[in-house]
Amino acid sequence: MTSVGAPAHPHSDNGFARARRAFRAWRRTRPFWAGLLVLLAAAPIIYFPYFNLSLGALSVAMSTTAGAGSLVIGLTLIVLGGLLWFQPIIRFFAGCVAVFLGVVSLPISNFGGFFIGTLFAATGGLLALAWGPVNTTDDTEEPPGRAGE
Repeated sequence: MTSVGAPAHPHSDNGFARARRAFRAWRRTRPFWAGLLVLLAAAPIIYFPYFNLSLGALSVAMSTTAGAGSLVIGLTLIVLGGLLWFQPIIRFFAGCVAVFLGVVSLPISNFGGFFIGTLFAATGGLLALAWGPVNTTDDTEEPPGRAGE
């Protein structure tokens, strides 16, 4: 009995492995990490202006007049992160707007969520700008019109 026709990973055909491969294939066709960082940038930008901390009888509130601006910036970053995942064709626009909103959140939203939101938004936006779709053509082919030179 030989193992010539046996699969290399006999237990890899279960549902989890199939879903993992499908997710990996989906993730590689779009700026996934850029979208994730832009989504994560929204959390501190939205959270800190509405933050309340109770230490016994002492209540510390970070509520500022910039709460509405922080909410608009955070919700826009959430939309941009989703668009980067589901509409990768607009990655350049979404990346530019994410970097812009990250910088604008510095004066509006408690130093951009204490710099955490600003760093995530800028990094995610720059990753979106740098991402490009994979070229499916074979690199060994010669360019058209250059054959025989």
